Amino acid sequence: MSFMQPTSANKTLPVKITGYTSLVDVLEYAAQGETGYNFYDGRGRLGDVLSYASLRDQAKVLARKLLGLGCERGDRVGIIAETEPMFHRFFFACQYAGLIPVALPAGIQLGAHGAYVGQVRRMLKSCGASIVVAPDSHANFMAEAVQGLDLLMAGKQAEFDALPEAEVDFVPPAADAPAYLQYTSGSTSFPRGVEITQQTVLSNLVEIARYGLKLTAKDRFVSWLPFYHDMGLVGFILVPLIGQLSVDYLGSRTFAMRPRLWLKILSDNRGTISSAPTFGYALCAKRLRPSDVETYDLSNWRAACVGAERISPEPLQEFADILQPAGFDQKTFVACYGMAECVLATSFSPLGEGLKVDVVDRDLMAATGEAKPYKGDVLSTSYYVDCGKLLPGFEFAVIDENGEALADRHCGHIHLKGPSVMRGYYRDEESTRKVLSADGWLNTGDIGYRIGDHLVITSRSKDVIIIKGRNIWPYDLEVLAQQTGGVKLGGVAAFSVSASGEEEQAILVVETKERDEQKRQLIIEGISKSIHAHFGISVLIDLTPRGTLPRTSSGKLSRSQSKQDYLARQTLQKVQQSAVRITESQSA
Repeated sequence: MSFMQPTSANKTLPVKITGYTSLVDVLEYAAQGETGYNFYDGRGRLGDVLSYASLRDQAKVLARKLLGLGCERGDRVGIIAETEPMFHRFFFACQYAGLIPVALPAGIQLGAHGAYVGQVRRMLKSCGASIVVAPDSHANFMAEAVQGLDLLMAGKQAEFDALPEAEVDFVPPAADAPAYLQYTSGSTSFPRGVEITQQTVLSNLVEIARYGLKLTAKDRFVSWLPFYHDMGLVGFILVPLIGQLSVDYLGSRTFAMRPRLWLKILSDNRGTISSAPTFGYALCAKRLRPSDVETYDLSNWRAACVGAERISPEPLQEFADILQPAGFDQKTFVACYGMAECVLATSFSPLGEGLKVDVVDRDLMAATGEAKPYKGDVLSTSYYVDCGKLLPGFEFAVIDENGEALADRHCGHIHLKGPSVMRGYYRDEESTRKVLSADGWLNTGDIGYRIGDHLVITSRSKDVIIIKGRNIWPYDLEVLAQQTGGVKLGGVAAFSVSASGEEEQAILVVETKERDEQKRQLIIEGISKSIHAHFGISVLIDLTPRGTLPRTSSGKLSRSQSKQDYLARQTLQKVQQSAVRITESQSA
């Protein structure tokens, strides 16, 4: 039985948000207090406690061991980022040693051993890592991924702990020195490591803490988000650190199997800040039982942040309704917008006001791009969540295909500028030039519109479906499909492929566990009729087993990979049909 106690709130250390020049400075100050990181196991029990003071001491020792391997400043260290104290130790050891930590994914989908190993290997080659470390659970995967790579060392934590310490004096990181590389969630096949400097990350941390979340000494963070994603790394390792606040962690896989533990830890530890993409709240709502709700007290939860390419309000409302008896207030929801290329966050909706949903005329928006407030038939509406004002350091523009600024409520490409924008993609000048202008404007790749100084996101630009000159947002098609019996939330991917000539054909890949052929046909007919009634277009429905739609490292649906998989299946079917015809011809 464990008698450890989780780190508590700071009782003596004054909260200090500004005045730092590096993440080393941030940790050195926080280490003077009593707060830190707490790790809970698969049964919701406290497993490990890592105070900021202990982290500082361990990171310094480990930094000397890494430098003893012959590393040079700026060398990259790949860290397979499982929810363990190991990640924090190596991340901050790199800060002291002048090395660049690179968080590598730890999520492995069932049956995707080869794909995972290939993904890690591509990232290691992309950044030119000199050192790689993995938790015991991923050591075999790491060993496969590093075969043939020119490394100083690859191993488990215990192997690094056994190294001798070099007698060196640490050189403080410069403001423009890289703090870490963050691989974007869509970088599975073509890795793009976002280069974030010390000054860049500190700028975003300060604005998130001061303006986005308005941190106080009474706050406590709770998270199940993976450390290899920007929200997990920045939002729940670095933001609490700069506020000298404690964090309670639950492993991502544990959350997927037992999402109720997230709420239990929030309740037991009186957590005030936690975040999840829409599907996280939806999964919780689905698994909750009335007897669970009766045991929770979520009245301290003041910021339930939610962010994704587009926020779905319906599952969030269901979550709020179910947990209202436990003290959860729907005004706790905070819509956010951001991306790894800007460290983490660029906008927050106002605290304490909940979600503001903009209801627009879908047909007019598809035809003209204008997001006009809804008037008329309920069948022709779309719902978009207002992501609030940008943080003070940012400015944004919504522009058309010709680079001209668009008026309020007109959809266009979102561009951002500010001190938290990345330096570029590491060792990838071509990709950097495509998204980052010489004067610092970042093309986010997102489509949206402005309402005054507020920002609304509608889709990724590469995902927009264009049929007969109309812009159709894939999410709208997916929502309609999910309203059909036998289709689960998040189990639909919409995209288009080139059909005859220049015409595009809308495709929906739909996960279902239904095997009965007649019932499968009813699903196809139901989705087709609904989409035709709302959009007046025909769609091809491809039914696929549950759990087969590809996801990014952050758990979001990957429409681009879904499209590639669909096309590959079609090619395979054609080859098989051709082989059958040849066989039949030879038999005749």
